[in-house]
Amino acid sequence: MVPEPVSGPAPALIAVSSYSRQAGSTRVRLYDWFDHLGLSVRAQCHAGLPNARPGTILGHLPAVVAAERELRRLDVGGQRVLLSRSASPFSRGTVEARLLREAAHSAYDVDDAVYLSLSWRDRISAAPAKFAACARAADVVIAGNDTLAEEAGRYSDEVVVVPSCVEPGAYRPKSSWTLAERPRIVWLGSGSTEAYLLDLLPALDRLERRYGIELRVISTGRPNAGFGDRPWVRYVPWREDTVAVELQQADIAVAPLPDTPFARGKCAYKLLQYAATGLPMAGSPVGANRLALERFGGSSVTGDWEEALGALLDAPESVRADLGRRALDAVARHYSFAVWAPVWCAAVGIEPSTGG
Repeated sequence: MVPEPVSGPAPALIAVSSYSRQAGSTRVRLYDWFDHLGLSVRAQCHAGLPNARPGTILGHLPAVVAAERELRRLDVGGQRVLLSRSASPFSRGTVEARLLREAAHSAYDVDDAVYLSLSWRDRISAAPAKFAACARAADVVIAGNDTLAEEAGRYSDEVVVVPSCVEPGAYRPKSSWTLAERPRIVWLGSGSTEAYLLDLLPALDRLERRYGIELRVISTGRPNAGFGDRPWVRYVPWREDTVAVELQQADIAVAPLPDTPFARGKCAYKLLQYAATGLPMAGSPVGANRLALERFGGSSVTGDWEEALGALLDAPESVRADLGRRALDAVARHYSFAVWAPVWCAAVGIEPSTGG
């Protein structure tokens, strides 16, 4: 059961994750919450690495070995544990289940379809069984969307939906929706999801001929060979201190997704960032994207991207301004930390007014 929040001195909270704050999921689902609440926690982020790529692991092997040893000695008795996705990229669920069971109160947070076995890493870690073990052992599962909550509900009676949230004040809302001389279409994501843009390239080629657009890909900052030789594509490295400015300089935003089990588990976070900037947007109505697009007034695209984006580019500035302001209002009402703090704090078992 979800415990009654406690008042008084801040209770012990151990935040467990496979990766450091540099990893997007860890930052959004853990550290942005801690920052918002001013919460002091003990971070147990494995070896403090941003990812589990073989090169990253091999380059920090002593730290990884030490992290594995420390994790197995970690005593969480009498304390509250918040586990994000996994405690170790090498575990098969035993370590996580022990921590979740032995804690005075435990919450297991998932914001992706981590229960799917899609890669050799998933098969090695027995992803479906690992997810089931964590969901069974936790007092509460915090799911990022309804798809994840439904899956978690197969193993847990205490599942709470808390979407990924944004701090609206951390973004730079647009004040003008006049198109740039070379209209800027922006996409925000990771290197692993840049492939979602490939199907849009024929439509974007035609839009470039019609409007002279620029596509800004905010991701690794490195050219993607799959995009070919398109001089109107600009690759921008994602940085926590510059992403708000980069988004503000765009005119419209895109969020394509394939309709797959993995994509249906995603939490629409890029749409939230677009909305917090006041960007008119178009996206695939897949998973959490569907409701977010409805709330933000975004175009739900199931076929013709050229038509959808062309309509936004051809619209009067007043229409784009109305869409941008609607998105700004909706993100504050539906996806801000302030709105979801009582639910999140109750799931973790802390007092929302004090973070303790």
